[in-house]
Amino acid sequence: MCRLFALTSSEPVSPMRAVKALDVMREGHDGSGVGLFLTGLGGPFEELSGCPILSGIFTKNGEKRLVTYMSEHGFKLRHRLSWDLAETPPEGTPRRDVYLVAAYDIPEDWRHLPQSEIELRTMQTRLDLKHMGLDAEDMTVFSFWPDVIMLKEIGDPMHVGEYLQVDREELRARQILAQGRQNTNYAINLYACHPFFIQGICTMTNGENTAFIPIKEYLTGLGIPGYEGYHSDSEVFTHILHYATRRLGLPIEAYKHIITPLSDEEMQGHENAPFLANLKTVCRKMIIDGPNCVIGCLPDKTMFMVQDRKKLRPGVVGGANGIYAFSSEICGLDAAIPERDKTADFQPMHLDTAIVTPDCQELKICRQTQSLPPVR
Repeated sequence: MCRLFALTSSEPVSPMRAVKALDVMREGHDGSGVGLFLTGLGGPFEELSGCPILSGIFTKNGEKRLVTYMSEHGFKLRHRLSWDLAETPPEGTPRRDVYLVAAYDIPEDWRHLPQSEIELRTMQTRLDLKHMGLDAEDMTVFSFWPDVIMLKEIGDPMHVGEYLQVDREELRARQILAQGRQNTNYAINLYACHPFFIQGICTMTNGENTAFIPIKEYLTGLGIPGYEGYHSDSEVFTHILHYATRRLGLPIEAYKHIITPLSDEEMQGHENAPFLANLKTVCRKMIIDGPNCVIGCLPDKTMFMVQDRKKLRPGVVGGANGIYAFSSEICGLDAAIPERDKTADFQPMHLDTAIVTPDCQELKICRQTQSLPPVR
């Protein structure tokens, strides 16, 4: 099993707060890797609204190819985060040439395009760079999107966090997703490290999706840009969420009705029964098989946690006004927000979606037996 931890705060906080929570839960991960997703950024990146931020790892030659590509495609560098790293990386962590976090102005000929087209082209740029890197093994690209930074590396989360200096002011964020990895693959691949991201949508999972192959084949067959890769069986959760919210226009409360729909008997008498029955039929090939605990973040910075029906992966949510945490274990929650009212902690069950909106004022629980909010 992996260990998951997420923070959502009304003010930017240090990612090290999440990394330290992972360290408390170290018995649940093997130190083979860590992944961080940061949004709601503070510091210099907060002033660069609309500028996509490139996050990745490059060889020196890969960086040269990146500079050429970005110049030829009209991107202008606005701000780059620089690292002054220790000479020797932590044990088990490879020595890298370049960790890159850099914000760019979009090309001039994009500026009058519809927002949907700008977003499509931004995603395609990430995919182009990723494919270039896969061919030459000199670029590993995690994200290219406004107000998003992603860091992934092999090694113990605490040691990697200290090495990459994630406590620095420039990396403070209001929403943070962090995974301490338990390697279940034959080889460690950074693209298999959670969290996963597409067009402002991010998820991470603790569990095993035994329906991975048919779901992957279905999503790939849709022909939707970005539905590719699948180095991990958990990446499909991100793309299903993208499909539900961006393609179908559904609210987050409907996500579980796709991945774990109610039985026909449970659906009887439900206020939205006709809609849910049709949704179950249309999206049948995206039904998951666990056990899985999923934590995610939406483009509007809403954070959530869901469980599948097997409920064999732990998860708890708690906090106080202004900051909430989503954690695999209560000890992680204790480490990050010790001052909270612990009697208000909530452990979602198989029908629940636990939701915290970006104002971080309350925890909302939506059950699949309740009526859905209006569909856009």
